[in-house]
Amino acid sequence: MALKIALGVLAVLALLLVVISTRPASFRIERSAQISAPDAVVFSLLNDFHQWLKWSPWEKLDPNMKKTFEGSASGPGARYAWVGNSKAGEGRMTILHSKPNELVSIQLEFIKPFAATHRTTFTLSPSGAGTEVHWIMEGENGFSSKAFSLFVNMDQLVGKDFEQGLANLNTAAQGS
Repeated sequence: MALKIALGVLAVLALLLVVISTRPASFRIERSAQISAPDAVVFSLLNDFHQWLKWSPWEKLDPNMKKTFEGSASGPGARYAWVGNSKAGEGRMTILHSKPNELVSIQLEFIKPFAATHRTTFTLSPSGAGTEVHWIMEGENGFSSKAFSLFVNMDQLVGKDFEQGLANLNTAAQGS
């Protein structure tokens, strides 16, 4: 009887491993919004990590979060690192490339609660009286991310933060 139970448990674990291994190897989360401000204003809020304090949805997760800024003041080479509570975690961002009023590309590195490196890109284009902004995060799914995706829809989870961030960005841009 114990052998049958052990074989059953092994079969379930093997099936679970197969299901997890078939999950997508990469992900892409994207949201966009119309920002009621010129592209130069929006770009200035994205290209300078000091300005993220005005609109980033994650800045309020830990009022005691330790933040450091290094490298360039803005644009390529600018770096922002944080260490916060269990909600904020620990990580850093580095601007890799920026093209005035059009693009900001960032390497996003999470250290805690899990290690991961992703690419985040903001693209801007004039649209009517404002700017259309696309916020994209792309990366690779390791085994644990694939397993996590069985239970949590990351697009919905992170997408909500992107939507809030874009709404905050719109408010901040209008106040600039």
